[in-house]
Amino acid sequence: MRRLFPLPTETPAEPSSGEDREWGLDELADAYAYPDLSDLPAGPGGRPAAAWLRANMVSSLDGAAHHDGRSQQLSSAADMRIFGVLRGLADAVVVGAETVRREGYRPARAREAFVARRAAQGRPPVAAIAVVSASLDLDFSLPLFTEPLVPTLVVTGAQAPADRLAAARRAGAEVVLAGEGAGVDPERVVAALAERGLTRLLSEGGPKLLGQFAAAGVLDELCLSLAPLIAAGDAERIVKGPALVEPERFTLFSVLEDAGFLFTSYRRTRQ
Repeated sequence: MRRLFPLPTETPAEPSSGEDREWGLDELADAYAYPDLSDLPAGPGGRPAAAWLRANMVSSLDGAAHHDGRSQQLSSAADMRIFGVLRGLADAVVVGAETVRREGYRPARAREAFVARRAAQGRPPVAAIAVVSASLDLDFSLPLFTEPLVPTLVVTGAQAPADRLAAARRAGAEVVLAGEGAGVDPERVVAALAERGLTRLLSEGGPKLLGQFAAAGVLDELCLSLAPLIAAGDAERIVKGPALVEPERFTLFSVLEDAGFLFTSYRRTRQ
């Protein structure tokens, strides 16, 4: 792996990040560290930034977000290392119910490389998984709900089916209400999680959920892995939803390369 942007600076004491070699987890953690929220400009209405929402997605060269229904076939060993690092840095992994069902989500796994770092910061050993769903059409007998190291969160609206809310709670999930109707308000998802102290947010999709976050203007960062593959077919793009009135501009923050894969990070341009 090597850094392509920003251009690396070499010092005699440390290897250059532009050298093609395997990066350690600490190096990757430093490269993907969350910004200090206190340093960010105020949001709409002068409100201070409550949380930082980044998304992590993979795409083929021709824009496919998955192949044969799953993203794994577009991934690589380096991509999975970065996937693990991003989870290791997050307070909560926010994911749509459809992606949970399609990808067979399981609880976050404690990784020795991050347990001590998180403990020193007063954080639990793993990120909580926060499943966003209006219908709560979820199998609450799965390990995601019955065997997590920290309780799985179910994020839904106040008018979600009462029987499904009860089933979620019986399974040990914590219910977070983030909307007045059956569905959620994307802005309230971020705010509700921040109120619980979950300020470092990571969304792993799917495309519909990212479309909601993008339309609401609450997506702060996109970590996009570009696979050197052509998938063709009719797979979704990484973001799916109505067109924004004006495309929102993001600024290139970082580019890493490994075996032809490009690991990019773009941050929302703030006025």
